Amino acid sequence: MSTPTPSLTRLDAPGTPRAVILMLHGGKPRSTDPVENLSASWQRSAWMARSIAGRAHDADTCVWLLRYRERGWNGGRDRTADTRWALDEVRAAHGDVPVVLLGHSMGARVAVHVADDDSVTGVVALAPWWADTDPVRTLAGRSLVAAHGRRDRITSFGHTRRFVERARAVTAHAELVDMGMLGHYMLGRPDRWNDVAIESSLRLLTPARSAD
Repeated sequence: MSTPTPSLTRLDAPGTPRAVILMLHGGKPRSTDPVENLSASWQRSAWMARSIAGRAHDADTCVWLLRYRERGWNGGRDRTADTRWALDEVRAAHGDVPVVLLGHSMGARVAVHVADDDSVTGVVALAPWWADTDPVRTLAGRSLVAAHGRRDRITSFGHTRRFVERARAVTAHAELVDMGMLGHYMLGRPDRWNDVAIESSLRLLTPARSAD
């Protein structure tokens, strides 16, 4: 049986892109199963990628979606390695363009562990799965937007609020977007989730792009 490898779905902007939104999908606390096409976590992010790509392309920004090797967080080392590989792929394709990490659930956890990469200007976290032990030092000088619904029964609005409060000590900007009575899987009011995702991502890219 072959060892799974990470892969990328690339929705590239026409011409010469000036930035990349790298999307990181959710997963499970522990699982060594490969991420297949029918994975609900990957499918949710793939649908969002297609939904926001037009607005991203209007801003000369690519949307890339990483598919991890395995579905589980599994302590984090392998998922962070997958994401650092993807960031290297961005540089190989487009040079030192600024990158925003757009993560859902476990993807938001992965994002804050790799946010210290030189290309990353910020993190947009949707219904993030964060613990009090997750680092904020990786976000030093960067920006953070976290969006969470109060009907989320999978991850914690309270944990997200505490993480954002900790991050404010080191970030250039950190904010919590209260999504009201929405749940974890972004099935209710997907238009609102999409709007927060793309508008926040482009806003975090604006200072970096203005410096080009």
